Amino acid sequence: MPAFVAGPVRVSVPATSANLGPGFDSLGLALDLRDQLEGEILARGLVVEVQGAGGDDVARDESHLVVRSMRAGFEALGGQPEGLRLSCTNAIPHGRGLGSSSAAIVGGLALARALVVDGDRLLDDDALFCLAARIEGHPDNVAPAVHGGFVISGQEDGEFYAVGSPVDPAVAVVVFVPPTPVSTEVARGLLPAQVPHADAAADAGRTALLVAALAGRTDQLWRATRDYLHQDYRRPAMPQSLALVDALRADGVAALVSGAGPTVLALRAGDTSPDAATLLARAPEGWLALALRVDHDGVRAD
Repeated sequence: MPAFVAGPVRVSVPATSANLGPGFDSLGLALDLRDQLEGEILARGLVVEVQGAGGDDVARDESHLVVRSMRAGFEALGGQPEGLRLSCTNAIPHGRGLGSSSAAIVGGLALARALVVDGDRLLDDDALFCLAARIEGHPDNVAPAVHGGFVISGQEDGEFYAVGSPVDPAVAVVVFVPPTPVSTEVARGLLPAQVPHADAAADAGRTALLVAALAGRTDQLWRATRDYLHQDYRRPAMPQSLALVDALRADGVAALVSGAGPTVLALRAGDTSPDAATLLARAPEGWLALALRVDHDGVRAD
């Protein structure tokens, strides 16, 4: 049984955007919109408090995703506490393609680690990432949530990997968040089992170009974010989102569907795209629009 820390501990974890257009299930970017979590070991019982995004819809028991992730973290660290208090202040919208579930998983694991004496040594960031990816089932959101920045990730022979890649300091984003969510299951269900070879080849080329564009060739962001594999197939589930992507791209903006959607993300970098205020004004009525920077910290103790 591990030794537990006395008193409350706090962590925060960033929103993430996966795919970034062509990088389906492989590219992810951390954004400076953070969920705040606080945990404390109790003598007995479970107390769950939630406020902010999704606060009216999530469970307050062992089924809560953060609690389940904390339990997985404690198990990896040597054992469960007798009692637990969890308090969540959520800023990341739920069901919008900004990595809310990955933030919950990574945040829960990091909170469990922070509540165990010497937890950083027992569960380092690489081990935490692999455990988070197993819980989530894929690594593209959890990788930037753990490590921050722009991350290329995947799975090979049953093992997950994550490799960071540079982001030009000029790169920033605007996100357009619609009022209605779309589940990842519904979005994935619209994808075909096979795609034309030409589309796969085109997507591979754009993915490689996007790595270079984010690293410094920001003049290539519009070309590099053209997707051939998944966005158009998902149009029936999010027609307004794809209409906004089409309109922005027609004006030369590097716009794409964030993750499984329905949030739209626009990449911008200095003189190569409209300024943030101009883009924010393009938000459809009733949508939330936010100007964000790339987050380079990933999950952290606060």
